[in-house]
Amino acid sequence: MTDPSLPKSAALNARLHAAVPGGAHTYAKGDDQYPENLAPVISHGRGAHVWDADGNEYIEYGSGLRAVSLGHAHPRVVEAVRNELDKGTNFVRPAVIEVEAAERFLQNVPTADMVKFTKNGSDATTAAVRLARAATGRTLVAFCRDQPFFSTDDWFIGSTPMKAGIPGQDIVTFPYGDLPALEALLTEHEIAAVILEAATQTEPPAGYLEGVRELATRHDTVLVFDEMITGFRWSEHGAQGVYGVTPDLSTFGKALGNGFAVSALAGKRELMERGGLHTDHERVFLLSTTHGAETHSLAAAIAVMDTYAEEGIADRLHKLGDRLAAGVRDVAADAGVADHVQVRGRACNLVFATLDADGKPSQPYRTLFLRQLLGGGVIGPSFVVSAALTDDDIDRTVEVVSQACTVYRKALDAGDPTPWMGGRPVKPVFRPFA
Repeated sequence: MTDPSLPKSAALNARLHAAVPGGAHTYAKGDDQYPENLAPVISHGRGAHVWDADGNEYIEYGSGLRAVSLGHAHPRVVEAVRNELDKGTNFVRPAVIEVEAAERFLQNVPTADMVKFTKNGSDATTAAVRLARAATGRTLVAFCRDQPFFSTDDWFIGSTPMKAGIPGQDIVTFPYGDLPALEALLTEHEIAAVILEAATQTEPPAGYLEGVRELATRHDTVLVFDEMITGFRWSEHGAQGVYGVTPDLSTFGKALGNGFAVSALAGKRELMERGGLHTDHERVFLLSTTHGAETHSLAAAIAVMDTYAEEGIADRLHKLGDRLAAGVRDVAADAGVADHVQVRGRACNLVFATLDADGKPSQPYRTLFLRQLLGGGVIGPSFVVSAALTDDDIDRTVEVVSQACTVYRKALDAGDPTPWMGGRPVKPVFRPFA
C-alpha cells in the first residue's frame, strides 16, 4: 500500500499552483482530477511503472494521456533520441531526418500522400480545419459532439462550458453513429469540414463510416479523422487502416512519439499542397512552428513506427486490454457491483465508468474508486494499457480493483460514498467555474 499522506507531493502541488495556473500544464493532469490530498507528483517512470516524489511506486494506466504506449524510457526510443542529440536539434533548413521521418510515416499511413509534423494535436486539427475552409470557401465546421476533445483552439473550446474569452464560432455538431442526422446537417448547411474520431468507446455501426465518407463526398465537404488516440492503438495504420475508410485529412499524435512531442497532419496531395509551394490556389498558412521538426522527436517517431511494425505492438495492446477487462469484470461481478463499476471501450483503449445506485455517472463514486486504486499502488484516470505492462501487472491491478469493488459495495449499501472519499469529489475538466 502507498503512503496516503504524500507530504512531498503536497508541497510540490502547492508550488505548482503558485507558479502554474491550474497546477498543471494539461487540465487533465490537474489535482482536481484526483481525490483530495491524494494527487501524486511523479518523480520518474520506467516501463509501465511510475514513482512519485514520496517514493511510492504505482502501476500506471493512461500513460501520458495515452501518449506513452510502449512504456516509459523505452530503450529503442531513448537510443534513437540520444543518437540525434549530439548532432543538434534545430536548424535554419530542413534536416535529413525530416525526409526520412516523412517518408517513414507515409509508409505507415499509406492512405495519405503528404504529411507535415508539428508538436501537438491541437495545432494539427486546427490546420486541418484551416485547409478545409480554404479548399471549400466555407467557414462552418461540424464535429462529433459525443467525442470529448479535438483542440485547444477557439473553434472547438468555444463549444464547451469553459469558453470564457472566446468569441462565437462557426460550428455545428452531430451525434456519432447517426447517418440521417449528419445528412440533415449537411443538407441544411454549407459545411467546410466534418471532423470526428472513427471510433471511441463503441465500434462504428455497420456501414456508418462508409456512409460518412459518401456524404462528405456528395456534399463537397472535407472529411477529417482525428487519429490522435486511434492512431497506433487501433493499429499502426490508424483506425482508417482497421475500418478501410479513407478520410481526406487525418491527424496523428500521442503514441507517435512515445512521450516525445510530435504530431502530424496527413492527407490528400491536392489539399496538403495548398500549404506548399506547388499550388495554383491561394496559399494556406498551414503549419509553421519553430520546433515542429526537432530532430530528436522525429527520431523517436521513427523508432516508434519501427517498433510497432516489428514487434506487433498494436496486437499486444489488445491482448493486454482483453486480459485486464476480463479480470475487472469478474471481480466486479463477484463483489456485486458489475452494474456500477464497468469497463468500456476497445481493448487497447479501455476506460472505466463509476455509476451510482441509479446507474448514473458519479464523480463521488469515481473519487472513492480512484482513492482505492491509488492506495493499492495503481494510478490512472482510465484503464488504457501500455505495451510495457506484464501479466503480473495486470493480475496485481485486478487484485486492487477487487478490493476497491468491495469498498464500492459497502458505499452502495450505505447509500453514501462520502465516508470513503477522503474529501471533495473529483471534478470534470470542462466546467465554467473552479
